[in-house]
Amino acid sequence: MEEVSYKTAGTCAKVIHFTRDGDVIRNIRFEGGCNGNLKAVSILCEGMTAQEIAAKLSGNTCGGKRTSCADQLAKAVLKA
Repeated sequence: MEEVSYKTAGTCAKVIHFTRDGDVIRNIRFEGGCNGNLKAVSILCEGMTAQEIAAKLSGNTCGGKRTSCADQLAKAVLKA
């Protein structure tokens, strides 16, 4: 297993931490952002593959921003 930290861009959350076990993503944690919503995203994505997370969350926006914490998670897991 590999612990990954990803610095976000353009979101309230500043860093996303997760564990990569092969292609399976576990233990997702956000620093900053909307606490309740990001806990829910973390729980819903627990045990999914990077491709599954990216398929569901890529392109998700927040307010007038071109990205969101969920979109940044998709980018993070694909980069890892």
